[in-house]
Amino acid sequence: MTHIVTIVGARPQFIKAAAVSPHLRAHIFEILIHTGQHYDDDMSRVFFDELDMPMPAYNLGVGSGNHGMQTGRMLEAIENLLLEVRPDRVLVYGDTNSTLAGALAAAKLHIPVAHVEAGLRSYNRTMPEEINRIATDHIADLLFAPTEAAVSNLRCEGIAADRIHLTGDVMYDVALRFASCAERRSSILRELDLAPKSYVLATIHRAGNVDDPVRLEAIYEGLERAAATLPVVWPVHPRTRPPVDAIRARRNSAPPLRLIAPVGYLDMILLEKNARLIVTDSGGVQKEAFFHGVPCLTLREETEWVELVELGWNRLCPPASAEAVHHGILDALDMAGVPAQPYGAGDAGAKVAAILCQNFSHSLRRTSATTS
Repeated sequence: MTHIVTIVGARPQFIKAAAVSPHLRAHIFEILIHTGQHYDDDMSRVFFDELDMPMPAYNLGVGSGNHGMQTGRMLEAIENLLLEVRPDRVLVYGDTNSTLAGALAAAKLHIPVAHVEAGLRSYNRTMPEEINRIATDHIADLLFAPTEAAVSNLRCEGIAADRIHLTGDVMYDVALRFASCAERRSSILRELDLAPKSYVLATIHRAGNVDDPVRLEAIYEGLERAAATLPVVWPVHPRTRPPVDAIRARRNSAPPLRLIAPVGYLDMILLEKNARLIVTDSGGVQKEAFFHGVPCLTLREETEWVELVELGWNRLCPPASAEAVHHGILDALDMAGVPAQPYGAGDAGAKVAAILCQNFSHSLRRTSATTS
């Protein structure tokens, strides 16, 4: 039987897979492997429950760790599983260590690789995500690009045009599909006593911010100062929690920041949709802000989603100091972007699945012709 292995490991990948898997499973047998990169229930299981995704057939339980160690453990575990299940193709998403490990394991076993969200570039190779993207794109033989800019990046790197497919962004599909569901099912605004457009929503998790004590202190203090103007709600990522708690203890004061536990997808949609401004270092959250018509301040020197900056929906703010973060937030509160539709029509998942199915059909015909 023709079958595909899909490898996921982190929150953004669960969301992306929710756009593709239903279309794929209508025609092809799919085996879902979870590396366990995000293992906390608040960052993992809740997304499968809320997005109506089947639970993974395998959970490798790799957990957190340094990049080399984590990727190496994933690579070994994925290779063993691929040898066992022998898929016809491996499908990976995004730019995490799970993405790279899945692509590498498949390539070493001569299994074709498809990459959803191909072609993104920040041109900052100090970011682990940038290395993961580049390596995966040059391993994969099917590259699903979300934007024209991503297609251009791939072409400039010498990747053949017949390997590149402009599909739109699968995260946009999911945002459209679950927006009304979030309105019905989430009570997060009531629980936090928040009125629409009355607060700033913050998310911080990138290694370049979290692992740099000076930058993280600047972000914390900048958000704290901004909270004197508008409440700042901060769902704290598990990797961010220990250093943030250390900052709070060192400052020895009751902070005005609303630090909360990570939230599920539906709660996050509602928090994003009703925020006055979103402050983040996440690639996915930058897009989700745009999907919901909310301005975004990105606490980085660069972004892979360049069209959002060009359209005026996103502004870059390197967190060099608390003053820079504070003033960046205040200046961005009334930012207004240009209406545009750079991420497709909400049918990217169906397009990805159709191309994969077509590719399988062509492969089967070639195999049949060779053996006859």
